Amino acid sequence: MYQGQGRALWMGVPRSPPDRTAPMSYRHRYMTSHGPAPRGDVRAEMRLLASVPSLTQAPESLLAAMVDLGHVVPVRPRWALLTEKTAPEKAYVLLHGEVDVRRDGEDLGRCRSGEILGELGIVRNRLRSATVVTATEATVLHLSVPAFEQLRAEHRYFRDLVGEAVDRKSA
Repeated sequence: MYQGQGRALWMGVPRSPPDRTAPMSYRHRYMTSHGPAPRGDVRAEMRLLASVPSLTQAPESLLAAMVDLGHVVPVRPRWALLTEKTAPEKAYVLLHGEVDVRRDGEDLGRCRSGEILGELGIVRNRLRSATVVTATEATVLHLSVPAFEQLRAEHRYFRDLVGEAVDRKSA
């Protein structure tokens, strides 16, 4: 920095410091910021949800609510969506791709499109029982706990899907 000028040199060119008061923006498709998530094409996202095996018979009102309350997110391979023994602060619906489920480092199996992930911790109000890592490029619907709970409370179809998933994973 030049003394008294308050400007930094970058490759020999004076630059003003960044404006730290401006709201953050999304800069990378895998990174998030503190602002609201960008919205994609709502109709395309509803079509994507309707193509998922567990949601093919879902009412349009549920699909619209899922798109409104959640965020469709692309995820790269080998990315940990959920981590064992952490707080249940989110759930996912796997829309495309595959994920591996592990407990204590041991593979429990692979989930495919249509699976709900992270619901057990939210429903049972306990820490995550497994780690979920993408095996391939994936697309997921990210749901916060309030969004997940709202969908469960307001949509019988979603409530039944979650109940089936909890029963299957608890057996």
